[in-house]
Amino acid sequence: MKALITGGAGFIGSHLAEALLARGDDVTVVDNLSTGQFDNIRGLVGNPRFHFAIETITNETVMDRLVSECDIIYHLAAAVGVELIVTNPVHVIETNIKGSEAVLRIGARYRKKVVLASTSEIYGKSDRVPFREDADRLLGPTTRSRWSYACSKAMDEFLALAYAKQCDLPVVIVRLFNTVGPRQTGRYGMVVPRFVRQAVRNEPLTVYGDGQQTRCFCHVSDVVRAILALADEPAAEGDVFNVGSTEEVTIEALARRTIALAGSSSSIVRVPYEEAYEVGFEDMRRRVPDTTKIRRLVGWEPHIDLDGILASVIASVRDATSPAP
Repeated sequence: MKALITGGAGFIGSHLAEALLARGDDVTVVDNLSTGQFDNIRGLVGNPRFHFAIETITNETVMDRLVSECDIIYHLAAAVGVELIVTNPVHVIETNIKGSEAVLRIGARYRKKVVLASTSEIYGKSDRVPFREDADRLLGPTTRSRWSYACSKAMDEFLALAYAKQCDLPVVIVRLFNTVGPRQTGRYGMVVPRFVRQAVRNEPLTVYGDGQQTRCFCHVSDVVRAILALADEPAAEGDVFNVGSTEEVTIEALARRTIALAGSSSSIVRVPYEEAYEVGFEDMRRRVPDTTKIRRLVGWEPHIDLDGILASVIASVRDATSPAP
């Protein structure tokens, strides 16, 4: 297979590229490096089955050539992270909607399968936990920029499913729930890398809000396995699948486990949402996936528990910050 990964220099994309190469596929990465980093794929350069283009996915000329030469598109390019959503909403909305529209339109031109990465943000403020793929969504008002990301990714899903219905485009949508692991930066508000860096430095861990909001974290290697299994399963086409762990933890408990596993002397400091993001910021209290659908179709379930996830991130952060010999 010849795979094209949009956003392939990013956190998840670079791990996906490694997995595809390991199983013998040819891989081309396209990334404008706005949030991805070339260091994430530096080790792949020189592999004769690996190619990359530093370019935006809205460049029609470049994307037309890349799509025409591939067998499948893994569309991971997106503007992500709560901090980025709040501080640069125009960029988030335009990047996600225009980028996905370009990928789907060109994919349909050559009828190439598209695996589209979506998000648990889709479910918004709904309290009907665990979230099923066909559940109703509950979002805040348009005056809260917090919800612009959820709406932009919902439009990506609507458009992908429309192409599947109207143009017979093979499409698979994966809704990712808090993917974490080595190479993830805390630059745009991602909680696990932020906690780990603070703990390794023995700095206070900043918990936003009251810390009782809960999340489920899934290791990137488990997420990549899910993406590949769904991409290879014809019965997944034209459908949406949750991908994530069901091991629920409060953010305060996550902070304490991070401190313990890192052997850190850090304390915990609570920061109001209005200080961390903006006045009137809204968050969801629980975010737990129902993974029955993917489990029944391809037999997938996560292998790495939360302590294993934190241990791997702690080790990678220490490796990255240790002085060179």
